[in-house]
Amino acid sequence: MNRFLVIEISDPRWTDIISSAYQYDFYHTQSYSQLERKHRPILCVAFKNYDFIAIPLIIRKIDGTDLFDCTSVYGYCGPISNIPFESISKEHILFFQLELLSFFKESHLISVFSRLHPILNQNSTLENFGIIKEINKTVVIDLTLPKEEQYKRYRKNHRKDIERLRKEGFIVSEASTNSEIDFFIQLYYDLMSRIKAHQSYYFDREYFYQLLNNPNFKAKLLLAKKNNEIAAGGLFTFTNNIIQSHLTCDNIKYRKYSPVKLVFDNARLLGCDLNMKFLHLGGGKHGSSDDSLFNFKAGFSDKRSVYYVWQMIIDEFKYSYLIDFFNIDSHKTSNYFPAYRTKQ
Repeated sequence: MNRFLVIEISDPRWTDIISSAYQYDFYHTQSYSQLERKHRPILCVAFKNYDFIAIPLIIRKIDGTDLFDCTSVYGYCGPISNIPFESISKEHILFFQLELLSFFKESHLISVFSRLHPILNQNSTLENFGIIKEINKTVVIDLTLPKEEQYKRYRKNHRKDIERLRKEGFIVSEASTNSEIDFFIQLYYDLMSRIKAHQSYYFDREYFYQLLNNPNFKAKLLLAKKNNEIAAGGLFTFTNNIIQSHLTCDNIKYRKYSPVKLVFDNARLLGCDLNMKFLHLGGGKHGSSDDSLFNFKAGFSDKRSVYYVWQMIIDEFKYSYLIDFFNIDSHKTSNYFPAYRTKQ
């Protein structure tokens, strides 16, 4: 029996479905989508008998209009299923796509955009359905290798800096007080100010506390300290076999020591102790795989995953109308999707 559901963020079925998936990450969970307060998170689910394909999305209003479009949560999301992707029938995938498209049209959505997960290999569920676009490579540490082999694969200067940090008395521990969490939050805000980040990256204080205390996945704030002063920190999530490096920052006072390297190394060791399979460090700034941030992460592993996005124009006429409405030069924004949001 086939059926299609659109589940709202307050519906407990969201967690029931995600928790029964064959593979998923914290980005798919109800707790993570509940952090979205401005727009409408939904979970679209296509059932074929007892099997399902599901994708979390966010419906958002297009400023200055009465129109809407769809995006994904911040991070790596995309479709999931309760069976391996290679086992999903073509009929089920087609049903998923047709029902999803019907919902998009009934909801008068102009376009849909979703970041996909570099580790979960989801592309087969979206083939011949919009555009799947390769963005960049991301860095992954393979935690199934022996610990010593993982460390050998670090770049030489990374190993040297980590050993120096330990020699200088830096240690890493999990945040245990609100004052430590608040100090990390302020370091994160300071970093966002230094790099002139978009306002959307200034998550409020509640965001951090909800991430660290939620019922759907584990999250830990690891802090590098020198003489009990916080030198750097990283917020990591632990879901199924995947650790995600979600947010990291440092104390500019200790930047010359590169204490984030020690944070990453301790997250790796913790992952090994917890029998995790991957520590995903992500890519570079704005999806780049050729900048200083990517180069820094690449020093921890030679293993790469490919990061894709999925994009689809639902209403071509209104899509073109919005480009004109917002006075967008589409020739100069050919890589940005949806093009009409270039200036937002």
